[in-house]
Amino acid sequence: MAEAIQYFHSLSSPWAYLGGQRLHEIAARYRVAIVCRPITVLTENGGILLRTRPEPRQRYHALELDRWRRYLGMELNLTPRHYPTDPKPAGLVVIAAQRAGYDAARLSHAFLRALWAEEEDTKDAAVLARIADREGMFGSALVAASSAPEVEAEWEENRREAIAAGMFGTSNYV
Repeated sequence: MAEAIQYFHSLSSPWAYLGGQRLHEIAARYRVAIVCRPITVLTENGGILLRTRPEPRQRYHALELDRWRRYLGMELNLTPRHYPTDPKPAGLVVIAAQRAGYDAARLSHAFLRALWAEEEDTKDAAVLARIADREGMFGSALVAASSAPEVEAEWEENRREAIAAGMFGTSNYV
């Protein structure tokens, strides 16, 4: 039996947002921890940025997002105000939260919900701190800790492992 689910994901992925609640349910059902491994990996292994895909592929992407949001009964804006975004600032805060012993998976999902359903700018440090506070975590301390060299090193290690494993896009569960 696995000791933990390694959760490689981008803090800008609508698929990570849509799958987040189910991941929590699976982990709880099987009593395993979720280890957040925030990344941004796409083009390194052949993926194509959504905004550079042909228009029919972009339309199909939106169609699939709409289908899944309706199927799951989740609020999701198909064209959020702050997307595309840089997922790294939120990813670093998630890593800092995990290092501090907080429920990083819950925080990660809160950041994704903020981007995809609440029209929040998740690359803004003040927004990230406020969301962490709302989740019962010390937001300003986590934002400050997110700039530590060891947090940055963990981000880079997550990326290296994801690239070596052939991951592109997210989410990936190991």
